[in-house]
Amino acid sequence: MFEQVVSADERKRYSAMLATAADMLADEADVTANLANIGALVNMYMDRINWVGFYIMRDGVLVLGPFQGKPACVRIKPGFGVCGTAAAQRRVLVVEDVHRFEGHIACDSASNSEIVLPIYRQGEVYGVLDVDSPELARFGKLEEEVLGELASKISAFLG
Repeated sequence: MFEQVVSADERKRYSAMLATAADMLADEADVTANLANIGALVNMYMDRINWVGFYIMRDGVLVLGPFQGKPACVRIKPGFGVCGTAAAQRRVLVVEDVHRFEGHIACDSASNSEIVLPIYRQGEVYGVLDVDSPELARFGKLEEEVLGELASKISAFLG
């Protein structure tokens, strides 16, 4: 297991990201606009990542939503890949090496680690927040905590 070193600057950036996201969610009612801007915020404030976006549950399948990065897989069945597994199991998944994750769906071969967090609407999985990195073991407890808070803010906005 890799040890993550966290700087004070990193904590400040993440705090600014969360505060800005809260302001955005308070000022805008459109879901797509908010998800697009929140994806852009994560991309802007979180370093060493190569993809961030949302998959939204539609008719029992995760469908690509707003994102930043290279073109991605459009549909993911629950239980498949990291995103589908996180949605099906209703839990956060932090994968240090996606190439060791059985059933990983490789949309970008440059991605080596990933964190996926479910987003809820009225107690049901609405979708997932997905962040990829070209670094192995990029995401630690701090990112899990910060992105978890972000996912909670989005869930609260959705109602």
